Amino acid sequence: MLEGIRVVELATYIAAPAAAGIMADWGAEVIKVEPLQGDAIRGMLKNVSAANVEGNPIFDMDNRGKRGLAIDLRNDKGAEALRKLVLSADVFITNVRPGGLARAGLDWETLRKEKPELIYASVTGYGLEGEDQDRPGFDMAAFWARSGVASLTAPKGTDPFPLRVGLGDHTTGMATLNGILGALFDRTRTGKGRLIEASLLRTGIYSIASDMAIQLRYGRVASTKSRELAVNALNNFFQCACGTWLCLLTRHSGDIFGPIAAALGKPELAKEERFLSAKSRRENAAELVHILDAEFAKYDIAEWGRRLDEHDVVWAPVQTPAQVADDTQAQAAGAFVDIPDHAGGTGRSVASPVRLPNDDGTTEDRVRGPAPGIGEHTAEILKEIGYDDAGVEALKAAGAIN
Repeated sequence: MLEGIRVVELATYIAAPAAAGIMADWGAEVIKVEPLQGDAIRGMLKNVSAANVEGNPIFDMDNRGKRGLAIDLRNDKGAEALRKLVLSADVFITNVRPGGLARAGLDWETLRKEKPELIYASVTGYGLEGEDQDRPGFDMAAFWARSGVASLTAPKGTDPFPLRVGLGDHTTGMATLNGILGALFDRTRTGKGRLIEASLLRTGIYSIASDMAIQLRYGRVASTKSRELAVNALNNFFQCACGTWLCLLTRHSGDIFGPIAAALGKPELAKEERFLSAKSRRENAAELVHILDAEFAKYDIAEWGRRLDEHDVVWAPVQTPAQVADDTQAQAAGAFVDIPDHAGGTGRSVASPVRLPNDDGTTEDRVRGPAPGIGEHTAEILKEIGYDDAGVEALKAAGAIN
């Protein structure tokens, strides 16, 4: 779908590489630019894991199908070569802070004068304006903590807890991609590129937009309650006899409790005065949860799934990552792919978030190759933008490339 689009990615860690990674899955040519020592996330698992692990599935996930160039941006000759490369691209994605980009002549204002059709995607922690524009912002800080997501997610009275690796980054990556695709479409009409400004903070706030809209309108928002104090006790989690937790959800109109009570084999529950309305169920939430706990503890989740399906009740099992990996519906939805490695093998990984089916039964969203080694394609890429063998050797001699 994106064949013919060249993307240059000057970025580290996850958020910006995730956006470029999806574009690579969709057929774009993506060149990953790293410092000479490589993207810091290449060593993440070895730095945080006590186990002696092989490979890095976190890096491979977001960098498969890209070509790799390693260059010293602080070296004048290296910065010059990188500028030539960026000016050959349709899209430039970066999470380098604005000051460093300006020193290398890679800021938006400089590049737009030389190539007005360039689409420039900036991914930062806090945006490109304001007093914190240069503040470093990982997703746990900017997306999770400062945005309000962490405080809203933790049930009232409990301590904040960390989010999982890359959750805010991948959400921000998808947001960045949306902006890039919109700009590519806009360019077909105007011939001009534009600046795309994505930030972990803004994406985090958007991820809780429904609650924030209430906060902004009324000046307050309800906290997240414990199971026993839930605003709607029926929208909750219940443990089955097999130990698996079940997520139960109600619809927003019609008979809310009736189908659930019927699935439980207790239709009379829905007719009791204390559970008859949303208000009375809220006033008696703890009692209702206690009753439902006792009922769901009688059978395993397979039996409850059958009963709830019979009455068209919305539910889902609370699965572990190991269970998700074996989930046949996740497989049917195209959630997993195999990534080739440099040894000729493959490793299972996560697919990009949208399936793009072709008429012939194939899909446009697919892995185009392994993640690159550090600077694996440096000489090849430099020659594509006009350097000959002597020029490449001169960059090596100057310390701009390895």
